[in-house]
Amino acid sequence: MSIRRCSRSWIVLFVSLFFAAQCAANDAPNSKTKRIEPDGIAGSLLICGGGKLPEELTKLFVQTAGGERAKIVVIPTAHDGITDEYIESLSEAWKKHGAESVSVLHSSDRKQADAAEFIKPLSEATGVWFGGGSQSRIADAYLGTAVEKAIDGVLKRGGIIGGTSAGAAIMSRVMIASGNPQAKVRTGLDLLPGTVIDQHFLARKRKPRLLVVLKERGGLVGVGIDEGTGLLVTGRRMRVVGESTVTILLAASKTRPVREILLKSREFADLTALRRAALARALPTFPTEKPNEPHVEKGSLVIVGGGGMPEAVTKKFIELAGGPDALIVVLPTAVPDVIARRQGVPRYLTAAGAKNVKVLSVNTPAELAAPEFTKILEQAGGVWFGGGRQWRFVDAYDGSDAVKLFHDVLRRGGVIGGSSAGASIQAEYMVRGHPLGNRVMMAEGYERGFNFLPGVAIDQHFSQRKRFADMTGVMETFPQLLGIGIDEATALVVRGHTANIIGRNGAHFYDYSHGKPNNDGHDYESVATGGQYDLKNRRVILKSE
Repeated sequence: MSIRRCSRSWIVLFVSLFFAAQCAANDAPNSKTKRIEPDGIAGSLLICGGGKLPEELTKLFVQTAGGERAKIVVIPTAHDGITDEYIESLSEAWKKHGAESVSVLHSSDRKQADAAEFIKPLSEATGVWFGGGSQSRIADAYLGTAVEKAIDGVLKRGGIIGGTSAGAAIMSRVMIASGNPQAKVRTGLDLLPGTVIDQHFLARKRKPRLLVVLKERGGLVGVGIDEGTGLLVTGRRMRVVGESTVTILLAASKTRPVREILLKSREFADLTALRRAALARALPTFPTEKPNEPHVEKGSLVIVGGGGMPEAVTKKFIELAGGPDALIVVLPTAVPDVIARRQGVPRYLTAAGAKNVKVLSVNTPAELAAPEFTKILEQAGGVWFGGGRQWRFVDAYDGSDAVKLFHDVLRRGGVIGGSSAGASIQAEYMVRGHPLGNRVMMAEGYERGFNFLPGVAIDQHFSQRKRFADMTGVMETFPQLLGIGIDEATALVVRGHTANIIGRNGAHFYDYSHGKPNNDGHDYESVATGGQYDLKNRRVILKSE
C-alpha cells in the first residue's frame, strides 16, 4: 500500500468518525462513519517480538508461505554493517527450513528500490521476512518505493509478511523508532492497519512508551509483543504463538480507563473488534448521559425475541408493511456470508400471505453503493433483519448509506422488524456484540445499534436462556438506558412510545433511572402477551388483556 494513498489515513478515519457522531438523533449514531474493512488484512502477518526466535515461529512462517513450495525473500536492511558474507550466511540459514527458494534483498539506494529488476523476487514471493536492527533503516530505504508496493502485492496474493524486532515495528503505519518512555515516532509500512506495534515489550519494559503514543495518537490499538513470541494475523484473526505474551492496549477515554488485554500462547483476539474499540474511545462518550427518549416518530417496529415466529406476529409485520402486496426486504446478513447468499424467502412470510419479498444478501461496499440496492430499499414498505450474530449487521452496513435507507423506511410510515440478532440491532445500545462470543454484553466497538428505538438496550431469548442477570449488569453500568428483554416467540410492536406485547410469552423491562428498582424482589417488570408498556414514561400500561 503506497504512502501517497495512506500516510494520513488514520487522521481521515478519526475525523470522519467524530463528525459521524453528530448525526440526527433518529439515525444510528455511526450511520456515516468511515468503514473499517471487517475482513481484516489480505494474506497473513507473523509479527515477532525479538530476542531468540523459536524454531516454532520459523517453521510457522515457512509453512504459511507454502512449505516446500514457499518462495522466501529475506530483507536484512535493518541490520547494521551488512556484508556479502552476512548475506550469504543469511541465505544459507533460511534455506535449511525447506522452502523452494530463498532470496536476500537489500539496498540503501532508493532509486535501486524502484528498479524493476531489483523487486523481481518480490513479484514471485509467497513470503517476505524483515530482520532485526533499526526499523528506521527499513523506512529510509523502502517507504514510498516500488518495494513497498510489491510487499503489499505479496499480501494481496495471499502470501505472508513476517519480521522480528525492527521487522515487527515497521509493520504499523505509526512506527515507534526509538526512545523510552518518550518515543520517537516515524512512518512505517501500514501492514497491520489501525495499530502501533512495539517489540521486546516486557523484557525492556516498554508499556509506558506505548501508552504515551496511544494517548497522543487517538483511535489506535497498541500491540506489545514480547521476546520469543509471535502474533500471527490472518484476516481479522490474531493468534499468539511462542514462549511469552502479547499485550493489547487501548488508551483511556473520558469515561473508561486504559484497557489491557494479556494474550498467552494459543490465545486469540479479533483485529476488527479491537480497531472498532480503539476508535470508539476516540469518539464522544456513548451512550450519552441523557439518551433520547424511546419513541418511534413515524412507522412501526416489530422486535422479536427469537425462537420461532408465531403467525400472529408475522401477519402483524406484513400488515404494518402495507399488506400482502407490499415490498418486504429481508436481510439475512447476521449469518456467515456463504450461508446468507444461499438463503431464500423465509417460509413464515409466504405462509402468512406476503407476496412481494426480496432477499438482499449484499454486504460489500460496491454492492451497497449499487443503484439497485438503493432503489429496492426506497420502495420497501418493510425491512426484516434476520437472526444470527448482530455484529455482522454492523460489519456489513456501518459506514455506508444503508442505515439511512433503513431509517427512511420508518419515515415513510413503514415497518422495521427482526428476530434475535435482528431484535438487538434495533436498539440504540447493542448488547452481545463481540465477534468472538455472544456472552460479552458490552463489547466496545460493537455497542452502537442502528437506533430505530432510541434510549434502549434489547436482549432476546430472554427467559429461555436465563439472561436476567446479564441485563442487570448492563443497567448497573448504563442506568440511563431502558433495558428490554424479550422472550422467544414473542414480539414488541412499537408505535410512538407504546410497546404492545404479542406472541406466546412475555417481555421484561429494566428501569434504573432512579436507582435499582425492586418489583416483588426483581429489578425488572414483566409484561405478558397482550400487555402494553409505555417506553417513554417507563411504566406498565396493561399487564395483559
